[in-house]
Amino acid sequence: MLSTPPALIAVIGPVEPPLLAAWVRHYRWLGVERFLIAFHFPDHVPDIRRHELQAAARELGIIPTGTSTGPWHEHTNTQLRDALRHRAGPGWHLLADADEFQQYPAPLAEVIAQADRSGHRVVGGLMLDRVAASGRLTGWRPESGLDLAYPLGGHLTHRLLHGDPRKIVLARHDVTVASGNHRAPGHRPDADRICAVHHFKWRSGVLDDLRRRIQHFSTGTWQEHTPAVRDEAGRLLAHVGQHGGVINTSDPRFAFRRVSLGRMPFSWPAEARSIFTTWRPYTHIGQD
Repeated sequence: MLSTPPALIAVIGPVEPPLLAAWVRHYRWLGVERFLIAFHFPDHVPDIRRHELQAAARELGIIPTGTSTGPWHEHTNTQLRDALRHRAGPGWHLLADADEFQQYPAPLAEVIAQADRSGHRVVGGLMLDRVAASGRLTGWRPESGLDLAYPLGGHLTHRLLHGDPRKIVLARHDVTVASGNHRAPGHRPDADRICAVHHFKWRSGVLDDLRRRIQHFSTGTWQEHTPAVRDEAGRLLAHVGQHGGVINTSDPRFAFRRVSLGRMPFSWPAEARSIFTTWRPYTHIGQD
């Protein structure tokens, strides 16, 4: 007997309505039926943008559990996410940001059934950063889709930003998940069944978001637990500054290649297992 589809839990910021629509369609295609989302809008977001996104959610048949405004402290997302998880109740929870499109090696119901059989209370994912073929941080056309606009996938978060590319994509309701959904203390995902988390962050407008994040965290307007998030933003800005405003897609460290949401990347299980099991927090030594 297959398990009940997981509740999708997400805290969503001021993304463009077409991205929200594509995200909802993707997870409905995977079999998700229940969406528990909360919107959080920093103070710089105009009212009209908030209203447009809330209206887009309603048109998609989703009633947000809550909407909040104000500083985006490092703990804000975690607090809102955990409130949504409490509301979702028992069962499996699927955790995904609005720019994360998860891709599984088997149907979602089978992935969950396998985890149940093997005694795993979490399922892991690994970020696959999606960028435009030119490396430019461009916009996209909803009628053409994200795959066409950002056809390359690689390991930017891991190998340039020195961020944690690991994700907890599915967790039982009583499993505590750390900030950013990167870890579940006391629980190890099956490293042989890691899903690809297609990360469509590198779109038009992201550079302004990163600069704003650095400014607010540096001044204390937004509270941070460690400088890691701010440092990652700085590394991306420094990189595009050195490469004429684009991501250097030819750098072999990032292993960019053409990928799609329709098919798992070639040799993904071994590639993901290698990164997932060997990743360690970055220690800064000299210049990058």
